[in-house]
Amino acid sequence: MPYSQFTINKVKQDFHLSTVEGVRFFPDSIERITPSFRLQGILDDLPWANAVDTEKARSEVIINPVLLEVRRIFNSSISVFSGEEFNVDASIGLNGVCGFLLCRSPEQLTVEAPAIVIVEAKKSDLKSLLGQCIAEMVAAQNNSYFFHFQIVSKRDYLKVEKSTFYYLFCT
Repeated sequence: MPYSQFTINKVKQDFHLSTVEGVRFFPDSIERITPSFRLQGILDDLPWANAVDTEKARSEVIINPVLLEVRRIFNSSISVFSGEEFNVDASIGLNGVCGFLLCRSPEQLTVEAPAIVIVEAKKSDLKSLLGQCIAEMVAAQNNSYFFHFQIVSKRDYLKVEKSTFYYLFCT
């Protein structure tokens, strides 16, 4: 069963997860990075991507350019994958394609841990995608990966730590 088949209830039941909502789990201070002129120019199309409101528009105008900017900041010492197979354990449903993966390794041939998994909502429909997101986080956790999820005009952050699923909505 691919990640996309998981619902919130199924993933919580199958992996025995409890939920904690509204608790901030980021460090108090995170250094701000000024985007390059190149990225700023690409992000000028953000209103268009939000208006079109498709997964493809968001990935082309927002997610991929930001991940490639991160790769440039790290002097290509990390790798970026798009639409990559992330098969961890098919017997328990932890398999399928991930929207984006950002890995600590510079190797572009294979996904290597640790990595960040980025999933984007289709038509900003967060609720229908949470099961998939949580399943990918469980897979990432089982392989020393970390997961972050973000929607375009809203920001939602998810984290799985041991048997707890944390959900933080930021306006």
